Amino acid sequence: MELSRSAAQLTADLVDIESVSGNEARIADAVEAAVRRHGRLSVRRLGNVVIARTELGRAQRVVLAGHLDTVPIAGNLPSRLAEGRLHGCGTSDMKSGVALQLRVAELVGTGALEPALDLTWLFYDCEEVEAARNGLNRVAAEHPELLQADLAILLEPTNGTVEGGCQGTMRAQLSTAGRRAHSARSWLGVNAIHLAAPILARLTDYRAREVEVEGLTYREGLNAVFIEGGVAGNVIPDRCLVTVNYRFAPDRSEAEAEAHLREVFEGFELTVLDSSPGARPGLDRPLARQAVTALGGEVAAKLGWTDVARFSALGIPALNFSPGDPNLAHRADESVELAQLERCERLLVGFLGNPPAGATN
Repeated sequence: MELSRSAAQLTADLVDIESVSGNEARIADAVEAAVRRHGRLSVRRLGNVVIARTELGRAQRVVLAGHLDTVPIAGNLPSRLAEGRLHGCGTSDMKSGVALQLRVAELVGTGALEPALDLTWLFYDCEEVEAARNGLNRVAAEHPELLQADLAILLEPTNGTVEGGCQGTMRAQLSTAGRRAHSARSWLGVNAIHLAAPILARLTDYRAREVEVEGLTYREGLNAVFIEGGVAGNVIPDRCLVTVNYRFAPDRSEAEAEAHLREVFEGFELTVLDSSPGARPGLDRPLARQAVTALGGEVAAKLGWTDVARFSALGIPALNFSPGDPNLAHRADESVELAQLERCERLLVGFLGNPPAGATN
């Protein structure tokens, strides 16, 4: 993989290396080989995670983070170019972002960009699957010192604008218990599915909060995502399970989110299945504000969960910024606009090359 190629060409190179979650060894090999060509970067490999760093003695450090894996392909490889867009699995989520990481590495490695900040590049695996396999999660748990920085930029697709922080997410299961009976003599039983009606009514009547955090508006959501019940076509069911997903603003902790769910569903048995915290945008930090200005001046709340939450848990403010429409992520017709890719590269390089206000070497 030749990093002197354009960001568009690099994106195509990356897309054409199939890297469905769990199969990232080949793309990690290619990324590692590419960044090791530059003596200005120190490089470390941890499984299928590649970490590169500068040690220029700058006053502040920025992490550029991106995942190497994709969801399963859907007949959308190899990549193809059509009408100013590159199509293929991972073009938006998030190999165009990884291409920008590599372009910055090339510019710094060759001396074409003299960064005003020290930089850490993090290329990691298994973002699209369960958290236990997530490469960033492993590094944060085992080598948090490698992630220390004053700001992290996660190159998840944002349509070329800055998105601050992220929502937290919690899945919980509610259960009702009835009594089995033959459906021909239903009065002898208690229908657990019918007993779930109040749960669905509470969800229908629920009014989600809109919360302002550091000037950004986060809209919450609470929805049923699964309902399970039934034994046979002639049996009154004795158990019903309703799974809900709560997307909560980053002003609430996971404990507060759980307490809210227990209040909403008081009287029902509730079990939390999984949970991930939200992330505050960190716009109270000068470097984060300067990044927003340099990257286009517009910032919105991230309505979804991303790995910025892992940086936030380490006390590092983190922003989402990259080309690619998040609404096209994971779709068979996934694509990225090349003009947007070029603009994002220009803005990112401009931010990294300009000294932050008050910074000294």
